[in-house]
Parts: sequence; structure tokens; C-alpha cells
Amino acid sequence: MEGGQGEVIARGEREDREIRDAVARFGGDNDGRRAHVLVRFVLLRLLGLVYLGAFTSAAREVAPLLGPRGLLPARLVLEGAVAQEGSTWRAFMSLPTIFFATGASDGALTAVAWVGALLAAAVLAGVTHAGVMVALWALYLSIANVGQTFWGFGWDIQLLETGLLAAFLCPWKTLRPFPPHGPPAPAIWLHRWLVVRVMLGAGLIKLRGDPCWRDLTCLVFHYETQPSPSYASFLLHPMPEWFHRVGVGFNHFVELAVPIAAFGPRVARLSAGTLFVVFQIGLIVSGNLSFLNWLTMVPAIACFDDAALRRVLPRGLLAMADRGTRTQRPSRPALWAAIGWTAIVAFLSLPVVGNLMSRRQAMNRSYGSLHLVNTYGAFGSVNRERLEVILEGTADVVADEGAHWKEYALPCKPGPIDRRPCQITPLHLRLDWQAWFLTFGGVEQAPWFVSWVDQLLRGELGTKKLIAIDPFPDAPPRWIRATTYRYEMVPYGDDPGVWWRRYRVGPFMRPVRKDDPDIRAYLEGYGLR
Repeated sequence: MEGGQGEVIARGEREDREIRDAVARFGGDNDGRRAHVLVRFVLLRLLGLVYLGAFTSAAREVAPLLGPRGLLPARLVLEGAVAQEGSTWRAFMSLPTIFFATGASDGALTAVAWVGALLAAAVLAGVTHAGVMVALWALYLSIANVGQTFWGFGWDIQLLETGLLAAFLCPWKTLRPFPPHGPPAPAIWLHRWLVVRVMLGAGLIKLRGDPCWRDLTCLVFHYETQPSPSYASFLLHPMPEWFHRVGVGFNHFVELAVPIAAFGPRVARLSAGTLFVVFQIGLIVSGNLSFLNWLTMVPAIACFDDAALRRVLPRGLLAMADRGTRTQRPSRPALWAAIGWTAIVAFLSLPVVGNLMSRRQAMNRSYGSLHLVNTYGAFGSVNRERLEVILEGTADVVADEGAHWKEYALPCKPGPIDRRPCQITPLHLRLDWQAWFLTFGGVEQAPWFVSWVDQLLRGELGTKKLIAIDPFPDAPPRWIRATTYRYEMVPYGDDPGVWWRRYRVGPFMRPVRKDDPDIRAYLEGYGLR
């Protein structure tokens, strides 16, 4: 009897030792070069900032864009999914969103955005909890899945993938910024895999896309023609061509060569992380690409380790980490959960890798309604000139060239030539961004635009909140037209107070008035009236 008990005890001790060894291998030890407690802290705070920008932007825009009287009502997406699937439950399984339960009223849409903003602020303040990260992912998923073209950007699905992945860095039993256990190493590796895919996707789509990326001239045009130029864009655009060629060369180096080092030896990995972060900061300064570049820095932080971060973080924070974390090793449940998720990501990465290797590479593609593992890319083509569609209204009876036309202007979009460029990142002004895409097609390809014009003519107040300059604040205009202009940057100092020169190209949309039969028929065809 005693011998049998001894064997059981010995076997139990041996199993515990094997588990401890596995944890040590996967989770690291107290050597700062293998520890990622500080890495987790910095990564989550940066992700909290990104979520805060995304949700606060949504709180301002989601009702005018997706509400019952919005430009593209989310209600139509929900009703269409139920009609296609045959029941609300099956519709929810194919398109997960909380709005099947709450309805897509202005209040429900805005409430989800503000709850997300509050949770994001908590993460930014230090809350470290897997449940909070899952809740943030679910709330943003709910908006994105009914957001249609307004939430159809690559960084929206990138935020969803990054946000859910971050949950595997966090514990379930504490909210403290420095939990007792360190994060599991597989979750760190998955973040590195994410930044590698993001960078490679962006680099390869450029080489396979616009020839100017191959002849190193894209930046000659890009600072002027990008969606929302910043103040720095006006300083960079007039630089000599050799400067822009060097910039494109550095872009190719960071996006195509450096990712190989993310899984290399420590010196190579730290160098890769540094280059990723420096590159993204440069993009933040030189453009207003929403929260894309802030978000891409999140998985790039995983290229570092605690020994590296101890050189740059304040001593008080290091002391908090030392007091709060008992061991660098992850808990067993966290470790096995991360290992299981690694297996899932490996399987879901197969079509992503296939897309990266394909000559017909897709720039941004999601492979499911949960957006777990996606493919990414940016600026596969670059415009050679900047065309802007400007809305103009008049209260005159006759809508001809002799009428008194007044211009509308969006907050961060080039409009008035004397308006200083804005710096809006990491916020996302989605109506501004969609207006940038207008010249890529015609009016018939932009139902949101026709809906916007119709609402302005009928005096709807919703989207008027998203306008920076409303020339008809008291009563709607009698007519609205859209005109295409070519914009050119004015070199800094050439004409003080003037940032753009513009030239009229021609009409984008003929003058229309309220209840125009063509507008009514068009909107009714999309279910928007």
C-alpha cells in the first residue's frame, strides 16, 4: 500500500516537474532577455490608446452614418441578413453583432461606442484583463459588421485581429497592470507573426502594384495626394526627387527585408522592432492615416523584451513591475490557451500566406465574419494628381453658373485653400475618408454620397454635425451640385496663409433639388428612402 502511494506521489512530482519545464520553455524565466512583463504592459497601453481613438471617433459618427436616418442605415444590414438566413439566430451566426439584440437605433449605436471608449480608457489607465479585451473586441466587431463601407478599412479588421490576440496576454483573475504571472510566450510570438504579415503585405502589394514603387518615385506624388495630408506633408512634398527615392527605398527595406529579423536572434529582433516603430512614427507625422500606424506599432512592441525596455522606461514603473509580478512564467491555463490559439492561427494563416505569395495578391481581405486572421496591405497604387469633389449649394431659383454657390467643407479634407492642414490621427473621420474615394468612381458607385446630398436638401440634422463649414445653417439650399477640382500644394512660405491652389476640372454631379426623381429612384433602389 505504502509502495503504491509512493509511486503515485513520485509520478505526480514527475508530472509537475514536466509541466514546470514546459512552462519555462514557453513562458521564459527571470532573465530579462526572455521576460515580457514590461512588453505586455506597453503593448496593452498602446492598444488601449488605439481603441480609445477608434471608439471615440465612432461615438461621434456612428449615428449619423449608420443610424435609422443615417447615410447607410445598419438596420438594412440586419434585415438583409435575417431575410437571407431565415432567422435572427442564423443571421447572428453568420454576422455576429450585438445589434441583433438591441436594434440599431441611434441610442444603441452610440451607447456601444461609448462603452467601448470607457473600456479602452480603462485599459489605457492600466487595467489588464482578458475579459475586458474580449469585450472590446466584441463591441468593435458589432459596429464593424454593420458598418458597411464606412467601417470597411484594412485597419478595422487589423484592430479586431490585434484586439482578440491581446486577450491571450492577459489574466482572467486580476485587473492589475502587473499581474502575478508573466504572459505566455506563444502569444508574444503571435504578435510578431502579425506584424510580419502586416509589413510584408504592405511591401508586396506595392511591388506588385503601381510601377512608381518599383522605380522609387511614388513619394514624389504621395504627400500631396494621400487621403488627408498633415502639416508635415507640405514640408516633405517639395523635397528633391533623390530625397523621395531614398524614402521609397527605406520603405521597401523596412516592409520587405526587416520582417525576416522579427524571429531572428535577439540583436536582429530588437533591430527589427526599432525599425518598425521608427517607420510607423514617421508615417504618423507625415500623414493622417487614421489609427493604422499606431495600431501597427502594437504587435511591433512584441519584438522587444524586458531587458531592452528597462533601458527606456521610468524607474517608478520598473519598481511597480517588480513588486507586482511574482514570476515571469505564465499560469498553466494561460499557457495552454495561448498554445491552442497558436494552433488555430497557424491553420487560419494558410490562405493568408497563399495570398502573400500570389501574383494576384489582395490588399486587405478578411476570411470570416469574426476577422480572426486577415491579410493586409496599403497604397498599392498612388494618385499622380489630387482631385477633390466639393459640394456646393445655392438658394437661388435657377441653378446655373450665375447662381450664388456656397461650398460645404468637411473637418479634415482639403476644401478652403486657406485652411491650415489638420493633424487628426489616431482619430478616424470616416466621412472625410470616404469623400477621398469619390473620384475613383462615379456618383452611381457611391450610394452614401447620394444619400448625403438628399439629407442636406431635406434639412436632416444628422450628418450636418459632421460638417466643418455649413453655408446653410438655418435652412437647406434649394439646389446642390458637386464639382471636381484639382488641388496642388503651395510650397511652405510661397504664399503666406494659402495652403492649396486649385483648378476647376468639371461637374461631378449635376445640380439637384429636393425630391429630384432620379435621386429618389436611385435611393429607393438601395432601400435608402
